[in-house]
Amino acid sequence: MKTKNIEKIISPPPVHFVGDGFRVHNFIPGVYPLSMARMDPFILLDYNSKYFFPPTDKPRGVGVHPHRGFETVSIAYRGRIAHHDSFGNSGVIGEGDVQWMTASSGLLHKEYHEKEFAGSGGDFHMVQLWVNLPAKDKMSPPKYQPITNDQMGKYILPGNKGLIEVIAGSYNDVKGPASTFTPMSMLNARLKKGAKADFGFPAGYNTAALVIEGKVLINSTDTVPADHFVLFMNDGEQFTVETEEDSIVLIISGEPIREPIAAHGPFVMNTKSEIYQAFEDVESGKFGHLEE
Repeated sequence: MKTKNIEKIISPPPVHFVGDGFRVHNFIPGVYPLSMARMDPFILLDYNSKYFFPPTDKPRGVGVHPHRGFETVSIAYRGRIAHHDSFGNSGVIGEGDVQWMTASSGLLHKEYHEKEFAGSGGDFHMVQLWVNLPAKDKMSPPKYQPITNDQMGKYILPGNKGLIEVIAGSYNDVKGPASTFTPMSMLNARLKKGAKADFGFPAGYNTAALVIEGKVLINSTDTVPADHFVLFMNDGEQFTVETEEDSIVLIISGEPIREPIAAHGPFVMNTKSEIYQAFEDVESGKFGHLEE
């Protein structure tokens, strides 16, 4: 297979807060060339690099807000997140776990640091991705996929040099538990010092990697430190990741949907008129009700 070359290595952009509980670098669509169209179907990536939150009696987070037209994928590396929605769903995303929420036709949502974590304080480290939906699925019923770490597919590297956690898609025939509307892969590569792992995806898929911890060498040529984002060209299928220290790398790859994107705040649809309709539906109560 032909090598999938690096298009750009991107340093973390300046941080901003989402609510008072998420201190994030917005890579997608915040940094050129990481537009929604370029990264389709991955239309947002907020990265909360490791950050210590001191203890508090009032959990930090984001209050009630609507979503429509896409999915949110929350990946917790450190810390714990509690969430509730307007359909009565609630839960806690623990360290190493993932919550895959399909907002689709619309819901109200809130997410906070889990009460005990907030009370004790500690390092908080997470990623939230927004995954676009095809037009035909944007108004499907909302659903949740709570994915605990022990449910993920796991491929052990030769020599016990680490493991690949498969959230969605597959790696060397090990499949992930997430159900997706379009073809994609989402992998956590937890690599020990001296590890080497190969990854392969179709050339036409939009593919990227985010170094969560450590430092890696890609394709034996480019060193990428922690908190940096790697965008690959759509010119080949295979790339390698090597480590000189223990590292964690999030790898995403997906087939572009290639439909018009109309995005405004918490809504991602195909036309402006659908955005206006979403605002009207929230105002008229069609997204349900959720207490702050």
